[in-house]
Amino acid sequence: MDRPTVLIKGLSKKIGSRLIIDNVSFEVPKGEVFGFLGPNGAGKTTTIRMMVGLMKPTDGDVWIEGKSIRHEFEQAIRHVGAIVENPEMYKYLSGYKNLVHYARMVPGVSIERIDEVVRLVGLEQRIHDKVKSYSLGMRQRLGVAQALLQKPTLLILDEPTNGLDPAGIRELRDYLRTLAREEGISIVVSSHLLAEMELMCDRVGVIQKGRLIDVRLIGEFVAEGEKERYLFRVGTPERAAEVLTRLGVSLKQTEAGLEVDAGQEQAADINEQLVKAGIRVHGISPVKKSLEDKFLEMTGGETLA
Repeated sequence: MDRPTVLIKGLSKKIGSRLIIDNVSFEVPKGEVFGFLGPNGAGKTTTIRMMVGLMKPTDGDVWIEGKSIRHEFEQAIRHVGAIVENPEMYKYLSGYKNLVHYARMVPGVSIERIDEVVRLVGLEQRIHDKVKSYSLGMRQRLGVAQALLQKPTLLILDEPTNGLDPAGIRELRDYLRTLAREEGISIVVSSHLLAEMELMCDRVGVIQKGRLIDVRLIGEFVAEGEKERYLFRVGTPERAAEVLTRLGVSLKQTEAGLEVDAGQEQAADINEQLVKAGIRVHGISPVKKSLEDKFLEMTGGETLA
């Protein structure tokens, strides 16, 4: 089995007598996008700060490409590109000059590498414009380009979609998926936008009150313990609800239509009964529990950061 890009074991952080992070352990293999979810104050940013050496753990450690952040910091951190909070750029300089300026601080970054990361994040057309003319989405992409200059095997992004419009979020999501798939880069991303995390990530970890309460593949997360449900879009919802209630069918009326607890065969029977009762059925589709539904179940309805 290949060594994971990131291995975290027993990571804890105490401030005074208060335990902020409590025995967090997980790993991220090569080429995976790992999502970090948690309510406000759960410990996402504190964990990320310890992962990049901005905060010293009280216990436990982080290994990046087999190197300890606590004991081999320089060897470990050379594999990491990170944006913690907003990427800082010189707005009066062009995107290209910002990258050149940053590259001077990182050993071994060539002009060819700068051109390569510009292509990777799709900024070729605007890279010589001043950063002050960039949209938020373009600034985030420039931040990702900067983080990629040293050819990291791990990219860590703390709330990278903050302030982005839906188009910018989609752009960034697509670039991150491409980087993971085509460059083999492992990505750890925290975000409060659950629907985006569901589209972006391979796995997610949920942290609450400093404890990692579960780590699961996205598909497993939303499917676990889920009853089969079907949505019926009908011409007369009230009348259809009366018919189904008489038949003893468990249902919920929503804006989209009637959701019923039923398997595939039962859904076909229900459709037959509705048609017999003279009710027009415009569509039937399975209802999947979203990551947001699952998250709220697990955290007792706590809101996100």
